[in-house]
Amino acid sequence: MNGLDEIDLKLVVALKEDSRRSLKALAQICGLSAPSVSERLRRLEERRVLTAYTIEVDPRALGYHLQAIVRIRPLPGQLHEVERLIRSIPEFIECDKVTGDDCFIARLLVRSIEDLDGVLDQIVHLAETNTSVVKKTSIPRRLPPLSPARGSDG
Repeated sequence: MNGLDEIDLKLVVALKEDSRRSLKALAQICGLSAPSVSERLRRLEERRVLTAYTIEVDPRALGYHLQAIVRIRPLPGQLHEVERLIRSIPEFIECDKVTGDDCFIARLLVRSIEDLDGVLDQIVHLAETNTSVVKKTSIPRRLPPLSPARGSDG
């Protein structure tokens, strides 16, 4: 499949559920010693299976009550400048360069519609935008399936 055995998968799932789990707790979940778990984590990091141990923060607790998805189509010759500008605006929390009519699809967090307008006003001279306000996140970011692909022979 992907070079991960059952124990590696257990570690990945356990850390996704709670990245602050101790080596002792991870060892209990996997049925290994703490040093063995530590070595497996080191190998998963080296192989870039694990790239960060992080936290999740509710943006509303920080006053960010509005989330939007913006499709961005740079004006001719402005692609790199638009990308640079998006990177420099902290309200943009994610951005993907995509194929199709739009070059970028970005997610941003703001405190109000007025703040949204202020962010978009910073790029309007370089790009056309199409904005959708997120009403609800039905599926938060999650791991892809950690089992063999459907329809595979094993």
